[in-house]
Amino acid sequence: MKKLLYSFIFIVIASVSMNAQLQQGNWMVGGQLADFRFTNGFAMSLTPQVGYFIQDRWAVGAKVGFGLQSYEDIDGSDVDYSVTAFSRYYFADSEVETLLNNGAFFVEGNVGFGGTDALDGSTTNGFDFLVGAGYSYFVTNTVGLEAMLGYGGLLGGGNESFQGDLSLGVGFQIYLPNSAAKKALKDEQ
Repeated sequence: MKKLLYSFIFIVIASVSMNAQLQQGNWMVGGQLADFRFTNGFAMSLTPQVGYFIQDRWAVGAKVGFGLQSYEDIDGSDVDYSVTAFSRYYFADSEVETLLNNGAFFVEGNVGFGGTDALDGSTTNGFDFLVGAGYSYFVTNTVGLEAMLGYGGLLGGGNESFQGDLSLGVGFQIYLPNSAAKKALKDEQ
């Protein structure tokens, strides 16, 4: 009976904690540690980001990306870079039935400047965008592991005017609560 009671208390605390993570005024810091692309070969990248919750469950922020990728038909590696702004919205339990109890689905859009410089001399520099959806699993009150499937593109000048890719990003976020969220977390304990 005690195990059942402790399990119930843990579920209640975890669900309240999730709401505290996504409150207006909180910050999130993290990013993607790997970005696997499927349509044009293989790629990995590092994309740190910082965001601020302007509303409950809605964060805006900035990302800086750097990546290396190889293509099936080209020897060597390409270099990708980007500086983008993003907007992310987390769905509440009432909006989408979550498959896992301790997380939240989200949608995200990015726009900014980016470029690709290949060893073969081809380049594309200009408008960088990404639209995707993902899931963040909260392993603690302040850390979430996440995966996002998205479609991104690069439109601009250079030898090629457009490049687009389907990607799967895997990373983490650290949620830094504001003073009201810190108080709510202390009241739970």
